[in-house]
Amino acid sequence: MASEKTRKTIRADILGFCMGVRRAQEIAETAAKNFKGTRIYTIGPLVHNPKVLEDLNQIGIKTLNNLQDIDTKEISDCSFIIRAHGISPAIEENLQNRGAHIIDATCPKVKKSQIKAQELARKGYSIFLAGKANHAEIEGILGYAKDENSRPSFCVTVENASEAEKAAQELYKNASNARTALLSQTTNSQEEYRKIGDAIKKYYPNLEIVDTICAATSERQKSLRNLLEKAEAVIITGGKDSANTIRLYEIAQKSGKPCVLIENAAEIPPAFFNYKTIGLSAGASTPDSVINEIESRLNT
Repeated sequence: MASEKTRKTIRADILGFCMGVRRAQEIAETAAKNFKGTRIYTIGPLVHNPKVLEDLNQIGIKTLNNLQDIDTKEISDCSFIIRAHGISPAIEENLQNRGAHIIDATCPKVKKSQIKAQELARKGYSIFLAGKANHAEIEGILGYAKDENSRPSFCVTVENASEAEKAAQELYKNASNARTALLSQTTNSQEEYRKIGDAIKKYYPNLEIVDTICAATSERQKSLRNLLEKAEAVIITGGKDSANTIRLYEIAQKSGKPCVLIENAAEIPPAFFNYKTIGLSAGASTPDSVINEIESRLNT
């Protein structure tokens, strides 16, 4: 085992909380102060990090995964925080009609994607969404892809180039002249997004590609690649349900260097204490306290 004196922990230049996550947490903490004594819920996890959710629970903010768990008579007495990933307008309207007090903590980058999807749908575009079908952000954007009469537009989610090509081929059979557009989940990789766009262009060369990948995602990925050149092994920390954290882990795996994805210091594998230089990167929803805890444990 490398001693504390010989072991060196190197942090990625950019890691941890992004603007959208920090903003959502601050909105939630302010709500806890302003509405103390009342019931406050987030609609789904505010962000994908267990430590953040634990901290929110400590100040009285609960995660609500199913609105049916709240009696209609009680809704007007509660505050509901829209998660950083956003929700569909139908869910928000449903809450408003039932007298709920709504606090919007949607990431501004995600909100921009939602409005763009709505704008394209109303113009008659067929929309491709690059991302994971069951991800909260994608589900919310899908809800905005409606025409002026609130009817669903053609909007399909594709996770990779193969899925994108199949979806484009199916659309082409019935609508070869369709105007098409491509939007991405904000946490996607630029490389994957480019491949998906190229696949769709085989059928729709005039595809409109909208840049909806958040810079915070690409910055953390670039910073990790630089870190991989300096470290023997790398630790990625963040929620194991966090899309951008998983992307970081995938990049680390492709490097061939020893790597691990953990949520806290207790999960550091014993073997990692044998390396002399350990890189530390963190997803955009990982709080400073977790990063500091892991680094402190590595240096003991």
